[in-house]
Amino acid sequence: MVTPFRKDFSVDEEALRRLVRRQIAGGINFLVPCGTTGESPTLSHEEHLRVVTITLEEAKGKVPVLAGAGGYNTREVIETARECERLGADGILSVTPYYNKPTQEGLYQHYKAIAAAISIPVILYNVPPRTSVNIEPATVRRLAEIENIIGIKEASGSISQITQVIQQAPQGFLVLSGDDSLTLPVVAMGGRGIVSVVSNEIPAEMTRLAQLCLAGDFAGARALQRKYQPLMEINFVETSPGPVKAAMAEMGLLEPVWRLPLVAPKSENLAKIRAVLESLALLERVHVANRA
Repeated sequence: MVTPFRKDFSVDEEALRRLVRRQIAGGINFLVPCGTTGESPTLSHEEHLRVVTITLEEAKGKVPVLAGAGGYNTREVIETARECERLGADGILSVTPYYNKPTQEGLYQHYKAIAAAISIPVILYNVPPRTSVNIEPATVRRLAEIENIIGIKEASGSISQITQVIQQAPQGFLVLSGDDSLTLPVVAMGGRGIVSVVSNEIPAEMTRLAQLCLAGDFAGARALQRKYQPLMEINFVETSPGPVKAAMAEMGLLEPVWRLPLVAPKSENLAKIRAVLESLALLERVHVANRA
């Protein structure tokens, strides 16, 4: 989930509550507050916990809440993970340590320490294009032997690597796509779903796409994929979550506010985002909802 901000750059708590309710109404299976799409590196510790708290309050046990708790300082990650557990989070999503560029052994020890510090499940998050560090399949296999490390969000962009992870991990280990456009092939190879960016805009439609994949209806999933592929692509016309928040602002879901060092997309890219939204009638849908 994105984190909405007010024009004074404070967290827009009312907008956040609306967004959580909208996701649940769309039929999503779990919520992820304070992931990297939520601009978590720019949230203070108190804001981070407040966003998790609000998400839990609005979820009311209807769906699990997988709180973001990752970073390059293992001790701080452990502290955040413990506090998320105390708040009632059902699990954590933990991005690899960026900048440090640890070895595979360093990654193993990092996640082992986090898992040992809490009792709730841990989902690894591998996104080497953003962090410059890759959890290799052999390391994932080792980590999967730790009882409460139950899955991985795989955003390496490599179907070959994701397939290796699926094949080498123990039965029941959850491999989730970290790229919306790769949901179909990842599930086809044995993955279990998606931690989605585009769900911020179209929760019901993305949920339906994932469900069709999991049910083996790949023809139906392909039809939805073809329809919404332009939206999945435009969300990354610039660094995410810049475009997705711009789209949501166009849809009237939040204020167009980012925290530095992120800024609004360039005007030509805003025009492209608006064109995609118009082509999918997403702006029209918002206007109808507002009139209602």
